[in-house]
Amino acid sequence: MEQEHKYTIQNFDKEVLREYDIRGVVGDNINENTAYTIGRTFGYIVKSKLESNTIATGYDGRLTSPKLHNALCEGLKDSGSKVLNIGMGPTPMTYFAHYHLNTDAVIMVTGSHNPSEYNGFKMVLNKTSFFAEDIQSLQKLIDYNKIELEEGQIIKQNITTEYIKRNLLNISLKKKLKIAWDPGNGAMGKVTRAITENLHNSENIIINEEVDGNFPNHHPDPTVPKNMAQLIKTVIENDCDVGLAFDGDGDRLGVIDNLGNIVWADQYMLLLCSEIAHLYDNPKIIMDVKCSKVFFDEAKKINCDPVMSRTGHSPIKEKMKELNSPLSGEMSGHICYGDDFYGYDDAMYVGLRLLRILSNESKPLNDLINIYPKTFSTPETRFDVDESRKFIIIEEVKERLKKEDKKIIDIDGVRVENKDGWFLMRASNTQNQLTCRAESISEKGLHKLIGIIEDQLSLSGISYKFTI
Repeated sequence: MEQEHKYTIQNFDKEVLREYDIRGVVGDNINENTAYTIGRTFGYIVKSKLESNTIATGYDGRLTSPKLHNALCEGLKDSGSKVLNIGMGPTPMTYFAHYHLNTDAVIMVTGSHNPSEYNGFKMVLNKTSFFAEDIQSLQKLIDYNKIELEEGQIIKQNITTEYIKRNLLNISLKKKLKIAWDPGNGAMGKVTRAITENLHNSENIIINEEVDGNFPNHHPDPTVPKNMAQLIKTVIENDCDVGLAFDGDGDRLGVIDNLGNIVWADQYMLLLCSEIAHLYDNPKIIMDVKCSKVFFDEAKKINCDPVMSRTGHSPIKEKMKELNSPLSGEMSGHICYGDDFYGYDDAMYVGLRLLRILSNESKPLNDLINIYPKTFSTPETRFDVDESRKFIIIEEVKERLKKEDKKIIDIDGVRVENKDGWFLMRASNTQNQLTCRAESISEKGLHKLIGIIEDQLSLSGISYKFTI
């Protein structure tokens, strides 16, 4: 019976089943049969756990996404699922479909911030992140030949208007703001103009609006400073109050202040916390290990209870539920609102909340950020290593530093604090990369920390020099 179908079930390449999602290089270890197999196996799991399986699907603007999405939908249909295809758009719109359409699960076809040759799949089951061992279980179903061919259906469903209305709910600007927007030719470009047209008391300039999987202007990753250069120029030349940038699938936010400076997530999160602190009594705010010590210190001063977490939007979302946190996030710009929202990472909604806060302030964004202690830091620095070595390198570094009696926080990688500041070294769960970051109260201290990182990398056979 399987041979009659255009797609076939196949084993997964072990490198694509990652911690938070499934991701790989299209044509290398991801193809249409991979997508079909995900549909068949995930659909089976949903039905076995919930005894129903209505699943919403969407896809981003990458060139390979439509074909992968078609194969995914066919796989879900052949698992007996009722598939609600919401079409192309940002990942948060697919998450929204889970609530708005009351589905059992969702799958988004997206390569997120990865290079254009990558693509992948993000999954949610019963409003809970599907990650870690859940993802590994898909291969086990194939191993035990547990999946059967059943008859389902695919229905096209347009929820773009509803998504826009929900994001603008309770958002009003007290004073007029001039805003520069950069969807980076990613999927958020589908809704940016409609959002701005319905955002009263605003003047808006949109660049790189057209969804184009070639990413002709810059790569859509707002954590990389060079990708923010075009938005910085737009903010300065047009005397904007703020610039907002989105990653390829619209679940991570980058921010530029009124003077053209990058405002990192652990900085603008303090502004978001300032509003939350007035709505809750000592709320728990979760941030990942890559974030500044300044964030944790300053959040406490404004009646928040900051909690350090391992990196990853999936574990942070689950930690939010456990701690009943109204606001959480990570350095990469994944910010999740539980307050007046659903607890998932929607960069557009976060941007709108930030705009609402700025419209209630008499000072510009640059002045608001400058009240916090000044530090010297590296950006979130990522570089390629062999996939099979990335976790081993971190373990090697940890063991060496332990022998030096360093103060180590090892909830995710190695975070070391000393009199000069702190640094972090961790293995990426989504790419064959190491991530490093260092921060100090002095320029001299920062160079000392960088020296330790470079020495540790060298001892593990990695030659890398930081540029600040």
